[in-house]
Amino acid sequence: MCYDYDVVIIGGGAAGLVAATGAAALGAKTALIEKNKLGGDCTWYGCIPSKSLLKSAQIFSLVKRLKEFGISAGTQNTYDSSLVMSHVRDIIKKISTHHPPEVFEKRGIKVLFAGPKFIDQNTLECKGEKISAKRFIIATGSHPMIPPIAGLKDIGYLTNENIFDLEVLPKSLAVLGGGPIGMELSLAFARLGVEVSIIEMFDRLMAREDKEIAEVLVDEFKAEGIRIYTGKKAVRFLKDGGLVSLTLEDKDKKQSVVKAEQVLVAVGRAANVQGLDLEKSGVKYSTKGVEVDATLRTSAKNIYACGDVAGPYQFSHMAEYQAIIAIGNALFPFKRKVDYSVVPWCTFTDPEVARVGLTEDEAKAKHKNIRVYRSFYSGNDRAVTDREEKGLAKVITDKKGYILGAHIVGANAGEIIHEYVLVKSLKLKIKNLSSAIHIYPTLAQVVKRSADEYYIEMMNAGWLKGFFRLMLKFLR
Repeated sequence: MCYDYDVVIIGGGAAGLVAATGAAALGAKTALIEKNKLGGDCTWYGCIPSKSLLKSAQIFSLVKRLKEFGISAGTQNTYDSSLVMSHVRDIIKKISTHHPPEVFEKRGIKVLFAGPKFIDQNTLECKGEKISAKRFIIATGSHPMIPPIAGLKDIGYLTNENIFDLEVLPKSLAVLGGGPIGMELSLAFARLGVEVSIIEMFDRLMAREDKEIAEVLVDEFKAEGIRIYTGKKAVRFLKDGGLVSLTLEDKDKKQSVVKAEQVLVAVGRAANVQGLDLEKSGVKYSTKGVEVDATLRTSAKNIYACGDVAGPYQFSHMAEYQAIIAIGNALFPFKRKVDYSVVPWCTFTDPEVARVGLTEDEAKAKHKNIRVYRSFYSGNDRAVTDREEKGLAKVITDKKGYILGAHIVGANAGEIIHEYVLVKSLKLKIKNLSSAIHIYPTLAQVVKRSADEYYIEMMNAGWLKGFFRLMLKFLR
């Protein structure tokens, strides 16, 4: 049968753009269909605007600390954050120019802007026309999950999709959700002068992170004046003059009230599976997303999926990783399986929180004998010079020294974590980090010092001390 395209990619976000570029590079006749704008959630509503806002907030906070660096700024200096959202939108506009449709058209990719629907396993309807392809890749991403809470729809709530459209910062903000999105935006707005309250149903913030690591960040949030309500869920919203009244309820059904000018909903993400008529294609899906196997193939043999819509990790770097595997598997007979054994991520707060592998509690549940080694930023000379002493690197190993998990809370954690990622990926031991020469003075030395603790522990073992004493006695 003759098809219009070898492969059609649905979705122009991180996963879709990588998949389309890869397909064209491999010589496939390729079409890319996007419902809105190229770049996806990360460019327009996620990574780019949030990191721009966080950087502005960090600078705004830093100029208030000039005396800590021996700089006298006088007593009359005032700072204005009213233009910060305009700055964020300027950054979004600049980044969005990195991937205009013309760039992909020059690569031989047909770019279509429409909301496609499956007619059958090999055919889409797109703007009233039929498009056929031998293979499809679904990369439609995700959107903010909105919980069914009484009154929420009536208050004009914010999500990551509209918060960056604000022209004026609210005086107060209630944030539903203590995960990465909620934490990043809470800190940014708090540092810009907004009164922030975080409401989290779990007993602690950053529930997916190592407890010890998360506690360091929570302490910093408290020092910033952020109000934290854990173990509570919002059960009702009500307009109260110029404010929104949030009724909270704990596990004992005891209620309390929090008031704020605006409410940000950041309780998670939902896969974009609606409107595609996936039933007609034979693709199985649920509210969690499209079902895929280890090769990222769906229940329809010629249709693959990658990125947020496939899960299980909703990160741009994972979307790119999956896209590379999906396009290869879609076009060629030999199949690669995804490998999630070494998946790093970072929450870009200040300090940052980065992770790869198991937490200490997870490691204890899966392994009988574990070792935990730590290195504190307060003992790192570069951290002291930069006034970044808050934080630590923590690595968990098995009894043989293989890394089970590694965690960093501190300045540049998202950069530094990659040393642990590489060692774990290559199945090396923690001693390899200790023996590698690290530049002084750098923050990366917290990684080396955590690994040095492995040798210090060995040296303090009674039998080894006795052995060295015997050797020294013999050599005399």
